[in-house]
Amino acid sequence: MKGTLALGRIAGVRVGVHWSVLVILVLVTLALAQGRLPDNHPGYSAAAYWGVALVTAVVFLASLLAHELAHAVVARRNHVEVEDITLWMLGGVARLRDEASSPRAELRIAGVGPLTSAVLGALFVGLFLWLDRLSVPRLLAEAVGWLAAVNVLLAVFNSLPAAPLDGGRLLRAFLWWRSGDRLKAALGATAAGRFVGWLLVLLGFASVLLGGDLSGLWLALIGWFMIVTATEEGQQAQLRSTLSGVPVRQVMTPHPATVPATATVEDFLAHLPTGHYRHTAFPVLASADLDGAPVGLVSVTQIDRVPADRRATTTLGDIMSPLADVATALPDTPVVKLLPLLESGAGRRALVISPTTGSLLGIVSRSDISRTVSWLTAGAAHQP
Repeated sequence: MKGTLALGRIAGVRVGVHWSVLVILVLVTLALAQGRLPDNHPGYSAAAYWGVALVTAVVFLASLLAHELAHAVVARRNHVEVEDITLWMLGGVARLRDEASSPRAELRIAGVGPLTSAVLGALFVGLFLWLDRLSVPRLLAEAVGWLAAVNVLLAVFNSLPAAPLDGGRLLRAFLWWRSGDRLKAALGATAAGRFVGWLLVLLGFASVLLGGDLSGLWLALIGWFMIVTATEEGQQAQLRSTLSGVPVRQVMTPHPATVPATATVEDFLAHLPTGHYRHTAFPVLASADLDGAPVGLVSVTQIDRVPADRRATTTLGDIMSPLADVATALPDTPVVKLLPLLESGAGRRALVISPTTGSLLGIVSRSDISRTVSWLTAGAAHQP
């Protein structure tokens, strides 16, 4: 997700915050500081309302992070690699590199999220009841009560049997167990997600138009997000099914044009426009030796950012994305395992490396995968 600030690693998982988190932070703080807190407990200073509201909003975001971390931890225990966790305006998302190997694993990974929110809700309820017996400011108890309610609400909402919610994955696990068909199960969860999404959109607009409640726009936004994300999940499921069993070697572009790390930007541009450099990203080798091991990837965008007066002294090695930031694969790696790496890797491309010599064998882009899918789909359509 673009515009994400990395926070580091928790339990070995990369965690980031999207800039849109500021939106939810501001909305929650405003709603509490100018609404719920002064309405229910008048008489405190403005600083007290704003201070308690801000801390409550931060704890709420921490609750969302705990929900996603629970998914990540259980996924790793079920041998599913976790790409990262990102908090954003509509909550959080844990990106998984692989799919669960069985309906039971899918059930565990999906179910732990709502369970975590429910446990947090119960803990906040207990804390609220304890604070209620003590001589503490009622403002603090009110904030804890709000956190209890919102975590219980998250647990209930996420349990709805509709993609992309956790309940949708629970539904997918059940349908997968019943039918034995992973794709059919995924499409069933997608259909449920689209239905619930459109229902939320209609309810949201009805609330605005008939009741004058502007908060209905938020409900409509959540519904639209569900529609879009559920549709994408269905498309990804179909894509994975089509590419099942296809190795990277059948998809890659072999012997791609390469550039040496020692070449200057000026040298590179001097060869344009030629057929040799018609692509927009190039594997970078340590030297001009065509059989060398790649050390990175450089894109036309990175080259274009170099000021004209520095192109004669700036080498491609200076501006390239290092190999550690580039997706790599072996020729026999299943393409479905490469898909999530392409989304997060530099240049949205993967370099195919020889398992014996470490030399470059090919490159894979999204267009390579799209072309392969088109051929596979066309071939399947003509089978008797």
